[in-house]
Amino acid sequence: MTTVDPHATDLTVVIVDDHSIFRSGLRADLAHGIRVLGEAATVDDAVELVVSAQPEVVLLDVHLPGGAGGGGAEVIRRAAQAAPNTRFLALSVSDAADDVVTVIRAGARGYITKSASGSDVSDAARRVRDGDAVFSPRLAGFVLDAFGAVSGETAEASDELDRLSAREQEVMRLIARGYSYKEVAASLFISVKTVETHVSSVLRKLQLSSRHELTAWALARKLL
Repeated sequence: MTTVDPHATDLTVVIVDDHSIFRSGLRADLAHGIRVLGEAATVDDAVELVVSAQPEVVLLDVHLPGGAGGGGAEVIRRAAQAAPNTRFLALSVSDAADDVVTVIRAGARGYITKSASGSDVSDAARRVRDGDAVFSPRLAGFVLDAFGAVSGETAEASDELDRLSAREQEVMRLIARGYSYKEVAASLFISVKTVETHVSSVLRKLQLSSRHELTAWALARKLL
C-alpha cells in the first residue's frame, strides 16, 4: 500500500487494483486536477487506505485478493461506514452480470470497464462524486436486476409520471442518465437554476432524496 499527503484539488481518489501496471497507467492517464491519495492491491489494504485517506471517490477493481474473498464488494461493505463521504466507482475488465449486481448492491455508485479511456474514467469519477450513478448503457439490465424490477412496475411508473410535468419528465430522464445540470440546461435550452428547480420538484414529487435514487427509480421502471 502506498500513500501521499493530500493537497487542495478538484477531486481526490484512491486506486484499488491488484495489478501495479494498471494502477500506474491509470494514475498517469487521469485528468489534471484529480489527485491520487494512494493505491492498494488487496481487500485489507484497500479498507485501511480508504478509512485513513477518506478520498472522495475510490476507483475499485471488482476482483481483489485478501479479506474474506469478497473482492471489491467487501471493500465497500467494510469501509463505507467509516468513510461516509466516500463514493465507489467499480472499474473492471468484467462485465458479467453477477459482478455488476454484487458490487452495485454493496453500494457502488457506478460500474465501467477497463476499456474506458483516462478521460472517461475521470469524467465518471467526477459524476459519481457529484451524486450521479454512472455505468455503461449495456449494463443497465444488470443494474435493473440489482434493484429488483418486477412485473407491474410499468403501470406504477405511469401513475407516478403523471405527477410530473412534461418538462420535469424531460429533466428527470436526462438527470437519471447521468447528465450534469449544465448539460441538461444546454440540451433543453434552459438555465442551470431552472434545472435545479425542476430536479428539486421531481425528487419531492417522487419522494426520493438524491440523484442516485432517481437513477435507480428510473432504471427499475424501464424509463431509460
